[in-house]
Amino acid sequence: MTTLPDAKLYIDGKLRDATGGATFDVISPWTGEPVGKAADATAEDVEAAIAAARRAFDTTDWSTNVEKRVALVKKYRELFEKNRARLGQLAVHEAGAALGAVNRAQVDMALDGWDDYMAVFPKVEWELDYGEKPAFGMIHKRLGLREAVGVVGAITPWNVPLYVNIGKVVAALLAGCTVVLKPAPDTPGMGAIFGELAKEAGFPDGVINVVFGADPALAGEMLVTDPRVDLISFTGSTGVGKRIMEQGAASLKRVFLELGGKSAKIVLDDAPNFQMDVAMSMLVFHAGQGCAVHSRLLVPKSRYEEAKAILKGAYGQLGDNWGVIDNPAHIMGPVVSRRQMERVKSYIDLGQEEGATLLVGGNIRPDKGNGFFVEPTCFVDVTNDMRIAQEEIFGPVLVVIPYEDDEDAIRIANESSYGLSGGVSGSHDRAMNIARRVKTGSMSVNNGMCIAGDIPFGGFKASGMGREWGVEGIEEYTDIKMLAWPVGQAEPA
Repeated sequence: MTTLPDAKLYIDGKLRDATGGATFDVISPWTGEPVGKAADATAEDVEAAIAAARRAFDTTDWSTNVEKRVALVKKYRELFEKNRARLGQLAVHEAGAALGAVNRAQVDMALDGWDDYMAVFPKVEWELDYGEKPAFGMIHKRLGLREAVGVVGAITPWNVPLYVNIGKVVAALLAGCTVVLKPAPDTPGMGAIFGELAKEAGFPDGVINVVFGADPALAGEMLVTDPRVDLISFTGSTGVGKRIMEQGAASLKRVFLELGGKSAKIVLDDAPNFQMDVAMSMLVFHAGQGCAVHSRLLVPKSRYEEAKAILKGAYGQLGDNWGVIDNPAHIMGPVVSRRQMERVKSYIDLGQEEGATLLVGGNIRPDKGNGFFVEPTCFVDVTNDMRIAQEEIFGPVLVVIPYEDDEDAIRIANESSYGLSGGVSGSHDRAMNIARRVKTGSMSVNNGMCIAGDIPFGGFKASGMGREWGVEGIEEYTDIKMLAWPVGQAEPA
């Protein structure tokens, strides 16, 4: 098993150990054994990172020198490209990504998203002309100035850590903010590399800081409650997102939240590729550990038995062709941790208690190794009021729900506290009508790709607020200042 480099903190331009030298083990999802060590940040370390970011924003030209920051962000991107192989290793050995998923979702998509940010950045309007308007006998010229919001606390998850880290850090830097990145304790190396390469790129001290620790709450809560941090950008569970809003209220902190999902894929009875749409709904890519995955499959009652047979055959064809660390054809590996494995298994047990039928899977697989392997699992005969249909499992568990007609499908899709993504397959006009009526942040029509770095992504309802990626993703880290001045005498009314 590969041993990863020690993950060090990056604070005020210095790569360093935690105060006192404490570390914690980084556990491989494939073996359940340590694969590296990471610095275990103390409150003193987090305090130093916040102070450095605040000083860099308040006392340097970082927020106003657009040419300087664009040049550095471009250099930063070049360094990440040179470290592409290492990024892949981190995705495999920290996040448990299978080799077949590494480039597609963990590295390529992330670096492509960075390139998209660079491409759309010129579209950001830093000055907005609101024209002239008469008031109090004078004509007034109005100009809006877009300015960086300040210090950003970026709190990121473990499932696609490079993608989310880039989504937050690069957007904040381009907007002119300074950043304290707090990656998940499961994937500290994918955060530490942001510090290492920032130092190599030559960023001014304090513009980028990276802190992490064994306790996921310590640094996060300090960032959320500290009035020197102007904005929290968080991707993770809805429960933690609510807590961030509560704790941030004391300082009226701005928050951007990309939270959970329980997205529905609706396959219509006239879908041109009904068999493919059903079969491709198997929840196996990266063990289903994605907030935007379509974990509810809705199929018409008139073709429900056919859909079950298709899924049975598709899962059977997959068989045991998953969970081998050195197989580049595999797209599914273990879940990220023992805690997550036990959580997923508890939902599988719950589904059986609720009366759903286990079509395939449902077991933990110790024969795959000592890591955290959960079989690809599919429940049928599911009703939308079951907890396995309403709660985010974040594992390789698909639930299949029958519907009567289009109206029933829309109702079922919308009967969820979440609204992050979704999909519909069928004749174009019919599918478009349904897509417009499902309350969700993105809706894939006939397998159209809704996730790309040049378009905004985010959720409705309990799936969050704000948008990441695209021009909108950069603008999340800005405020608008209005200027107005008199330019002449107004005409008499």
